[in-house]
Amino acid sequence: MPPQPDAASALPARHALALGLLHGPTELLPVSSSGHITLVPFLLGWPYPDLEPDLRKAFEVALHAGTAAGLLIALRGEVAEAIRDLDRRRLTLLAGSFLPPAIVGLTLEGPIERRLGTPGSIAAGLVLGSVAMTLADELRPQERTRDDATTADALLLGIAQACALMPGTSRGGMTLAAMRARRFTRPEASALSRHVALPVIAGASVLKGVRLAQRGLPPGMTGRFALGMGASLVSTLAAARLVPVERVGALWPYAAYRTGLSALTAGRLRASGR
Repeated sequence: MPPQPDAASALPARHALALGLLHGPTELLPVSSSGHITLVPFLLGWPYPDLEPDLRKAFEVALHAGTAAGLLIALRGEVAEAIRDLDRRRLTLLAGSFLPPAIVGLTLEGPIERRLGTPGSIAAGLVLGSVAMTLADELRPQERTRDDATTADALLLGIAQACALMPGTSRGGMTLAAMRARRFTRPEASALSRHVALPVIAGASVLKGVRLAQRGLPPGMTGRFALGMGASLVSTLAAARLVPVERVGALWPYAAYRTGLSALTAGRLRASGR
C-alpha cells in the first residue's frame, strides 16, 4: 500500500520529538512504551493516529532502535559483564527467553498489530498487565537470585515477552510479573527482565529496519524518523540516570498508574462514542 500523501502533516517534527522523549522513560518503566506512543496522541488529539499504519509501526520501530542504543550505552558495564560471564547455561537462558517472542512475532505480527493496537485494546492490556504485576508481587515471597534461574524460568520469560506483544501489557511488566511469580527477589527479577530485553528489542529493530529500508520513506519523513530516534536515545540515557533500574520497591504504584491511564482512555472513548 503506498504511503498516505499527508504523512508529514500526520507526524509534525515537534510530535516526533515529543514521542521520542516519551519513549525512553516508558521503556525503562513497566508501564508500556508502545501503549503510551498510541494513547498520548489519542488523548491529546494529535493527528498521529491518522498516519498510515505501516508507517506508524515503522516510526515506533525507529523509537525502539533509539532506546536499544541508549540501553547499550547506559548499561554497557552490565552488558560487558554479562558477555564475559557468558557460558552454556546463560546461552540456554537467552535462547529460551528469545525463541517464544520471536516465533509469535514472526507468525502473528500482522493480526496482533491490526486487532490489538487500538486505544480500547491497549487500555485492556494495561489493566491485565497491572493485575498480573500486582498479584505476582504481593502474593509471592522473595527468595531466589538470578544464579538460580533454570531453563523453565527462561521459557517463562520468553512466554511473558510473547504475551507482551499485546500492546499495553508491557514487556517489562510481564517479565517482572513472571519472575516475581517464580519467587525471584525484586532486584533479581529486574535484572533478568533487563538481560532478556535487549536481544528482543534489537532483533525486532533489525528485522523491521530491513523492511523499512526496502520500502523507503515518503518525502519529508526521514528527518522526523531521525529526530524521534535521536530523542529516544537521549531520553533513554537520561532516564537511566534518573530512574533506578533495579526494582526494589513494590510494583503496585506502576499498576495504579497504568490503571489510571486505562480509565482515562476508557472515559475518552465513551465521550467520543467509540
